[in-house]
Amino acid sequence: MKKIVLGLSVVALSTLFAADGAAVYKEKCFSCHGEKAVKPALNKSVVIAGWDAAKTIASMNGYKNDVGGPMKAIMKPIVSGMNDDEIAAVAATIASFK
Repeated sequence: MKKIVLGLSVVALSTLFAADGAAVYKEKCFSCHGEKAVKPALNKSVVIAGWDAAKTIASMNGYKNDVGGPMKAIMKPIVSGMNDDEIAAVAATIASFK
């Protein structure tokens, strides 16, 4: 019985602390990419709305690891402060913007 309660507690806590992609997007991405990611950031990037989550994750991790195009200098400080769960959650949110 104790194992069941402990297992349920772990699941509940991990759900409670899971990253909220929409909230992270609003905090870190919205100002440049706009509502539902339909705006080219600073009129220099491509529209990212609907990007496959894997593509967004690869792009964000590239910026985090100092790889990327002309937006690297702007993106690196933003994604450097994000953990893998937040990046995955934001990527899923961007993918949902179709």
